[in-house]
Amino acid sequence: MENHWKRNVGLFLAGQAVSLVGSSLVGYAVLWYMTLQTGSGTVMMAFILATMLPTFFLSPFGGVWADRYNRRNLINIADACIAAASFCVAALFSAGSGAMWLLFLCLIVRSAGQGVQFPAMGALIPQLVPEEHLVRVNGIQTAIQSVANLASPALGAALLKFASIQAALYVDVVTAAIGICILAFCVKVPARDIIMEKKVAYFREMKEGVGYIGTRMWLRMLFVFAAVFLVLLSPVAFLTPLQVARDFGEDEWLLMAIELAFSAGIIGGSVLISAWGGFADRIKTIVAGAILLGISTAALGLLTSFPLYLAAMVVCGFSMPLVNTPFQAIIQSRVEDKVLGRVTSVWTMITMLVMPLSMLVFGPLADRVSIDWMLLVSGAATIVACPLMAGNPALREVRGGK
Repeated sequence: MENHWKRNVGLFLAGQAVSLVGSSLVGYAVLWYMTLQTGSGTVMMAFILATMLPTFFLSPFGGVWADRYNRRNLINIADACIAAASFCVAALFSAGSGAMWLLFLCLIVRSAGQGVQFPAMGALIPQLVPEEHLVRVNGIQTAIQSVANLASPALGAALLKFASIQAALYVDVVTAAIGICILAFCVKVPARDIIMEKKVAYFREMKEGVGYIGTRMWLRMLFVFAAVFLVLLSPVAFLTPLQVARDFGEDEWLLMAIELAFSAGIIGGSVLISAWGGFADRIKTIVAGAILLGISTAALGLLTSFPLYLAAMVVCGFSMPLVNTPFQAIIQSRVEDKVLGRVTSVWTMITMLVMPLSMLVFGPLADRVSIDWMLLVSGAATIVACPLMAGNPALREVRGGK
């Protein structure tokens, strides 16, 4: 039985890894193509909106569907729609009928598909994985995502240099087909009881999902602390390239170095949490990771040596899986299966919205205040938030999982 679920999960992760590499590769290829073709900041803003807004608005419906229907089928249908959009746009470009708006349409379809996939995947994993192994499996998934994000920019640029934008889109079609086949024919998904009445209105079901969160103090507090950490992470996520350009110079290799350092740190942290599994007290693992994140963020605001700055960036990335993976495991193990998709969709909306909204404040502030000071303050605030989370009475009941 032990080997059976491991083989099953291994096949699931392998299939999703192949699909993820294709999706990430085409995302960067489209970004580079638009950058080279237009050189327009407005186009870049439109790119960001096209990749984020459909996911944000469709996630609530995706959460309802994940609780209503077969989650494996939802993931595969979304993947198939994304692949079909990529294939159609690639065919039009190959025929000489390509236009920029077609790429935007492809991005919108891709983002909408992710709005269905993310809640379904978050809810499917607990069906496949024993509760005590959720942290490790989520850590492996984070490592796969980090490797894909690390390799995709270079692969996307190489495809554009030696092939074409349609070649990247065709790669996405092939990788999606592989992922769909593995999930459809090789992964055995245990049956679950679907208690929800099929004819209940969507908005009522969404309201029930939000109501579920509202009646559980531990879940509300977990989301509050997670949102606080996301706000405090925003300067690191968005402003460090500008800080490096101001403090160390505008050479491209400097910006590439910090991205590689951060990604390498995430991979290292993911490997650790996958092998270790974290403390039995999952809140303790989150707090330990957040303290490490706060210290490294503050260090980014203090260091004047670029090699030491890169080391702090590695530590910053390393701390991320220590925070994210036990958080996901708590949600997956504590939330009832019948509402897990909707709760996951709320979390997807929070992650899609909080950091961009934070930048409405941090972005203009960076033109008036030193980014060094902003990182120092956000790091210190992260450290201050940690004992508040550790001592929160509402979170005591989720410290050891179920």
